[in-house]
Amino acid sequence: MGRGTLVEKLLLALLTLLLASGMSAQTTPDAGDAGTSNDLFVMFGSDFVRPGLVPKANYNIGIGHTFALLKHDPFGDELTFGYTYEDAGPGFLHSDFGSHSEALGIMKNFPLPKTKRVTGYTWIQGGITSMTGARFVENRFYDGEALGAIVHFNERNSIWIQELYNKIVTVPWYTTTSVGYTRSW
Repeated sequence: MGRGTLVEKLLLALLTLLLASGMSAQTTPDAGDAGTSNDLFVMFGSDFVRPGLVPKANYNIGIGHTFALLKHDPFGDELTFGYTYEDAGPGFLHSDFGSHSEALGIMKNFPLPKTKRVTGYTWIQGGITSMTGARFVENRFYDGEALGAIVHFNERNSIWIQELYNKIVTVPWYTTTSVGYTRSW
């Protein structure tokens, strides 16, 4: 099965899941009371590659769907699909050397004590990374695990702040610090 075919099937499955479960807006920014919702997220950040703490650009876009029926599930209540570009060459913003990742994830949203404006989350992702810039494109398994906070401005707009631990089989581990905007409906 070609790589493009796998990505297309995963995206089609996620979109089918979103449409089949019905779409309704969140009624409150409190994650403890939130129902079913959809999220479109865009994140910009910097990787700190190990060893050496070299900063590198990291861009991420994706979609997520929160399931009200999974509110009490210990592993997660939101399924996500995202695309990430990470610069791996000289410079910061972009080079011929990069990694392009498509990942499925499960996120667990949880309330924080004494506030409804800020909530927390954990996020586990797995997918395929394609490393470019060499003679051949190299595909590798990708694993990402994040801890973050969401600042809710209203029921539809929020800012995410996260720290993400990344591991690709043939690459030293690295962390990504990101800030992103999310639109929910």
